Amino acid sequence: MADAGKTWLIEAPGKIERIEACLTDRGYAPHRHDTYTVGLTLSGIQSFNYRGAARASAPGQMVILHPDEQHDGRAGGEGALRYRAAYIAPAEIQEVLKGEALPFVDGGVSTDVRLYRAIKALLHDYQRPLTKLEYQDALYDLALGLRDAAGAALAIKRANREAAAHARDYIEDHLASGFSLEDLERATGHCRWQLSRDFRAMFATSPYRYLTLRRLDLARRMMREGGAIADIAQACGFSDQSHFGRAFKQTYGLTPKAWARALQTPARSF
Repeated sequence: MADAGKTWLIEAPGKIERIEACLTDRGYAPHRHDTYTVGLTLSGIQSFNYRGAARASAPGQMVILHPDEQHDGRAGGEGALRYRAAYIAPAEIQEVLKGEALPFVDGGVSTDVRLYRAIKALLHDYQRPLTKLEYQDALYDLALGLRDAAGAALAIKRANREAAAHARDYIEDHLASGFSLEDLERATGHCRWQLSRDFRAMFATSPYRYLTLRRLDLARRMMREGGAIADIAQACGFSDQSHFGRAFKQTYGLTPKAWARALQTPARSF
């Protein structure tokens, strides 16, 4: 187990992005993810600003952050904060809910029992990767739990899922190069502005921000393997190291160097 008196960050094994973190004197600067953040406070008080108000999560409570909503994070009061979190793409929630609005849990903190069961299934057995069926089971329960915790879902006009997915694939194939909405229009055969709306409905963020987030995902993979940050920034399509550093901190709340220093080996299950 990592030292509970120091700031550290652990990544769970497997394809699903899951972390455990301990914060003491260091917090996260304001930042945004293009995913749902679903977390469980293990010890200490998780304090954060979200949608214009100060929030707090005590041990056993869950933090539910909607995609692309700015937030920060720190230990509240005395003592260290320890928590676990998973990052779930909104498109995966849409796959379960099919045509409903993405659920929004007001306030960002919940004690909902159904949500707790789904989130614990994602985060409990932390030392091994989740099987595909195990993840799909938890994802289904999470999507319905989010919908119930958010209240009655509002029906929305169905997005063109095929066009949005085609645009996503094009973006992921062109991470190191620049492109425009006109390029996406030519690649998908769909109106650029309708495509932009469909993309936001499916992925809860814009095509440009999706590109930035995927570049940062690639950069983090390269940083885990070592290498100079300036070289990684260039390889991932950023104009320079300064541009990369700003984008990284705006997304993860830490500078690239601070994030790399905080990484630790996996801890035992709670």
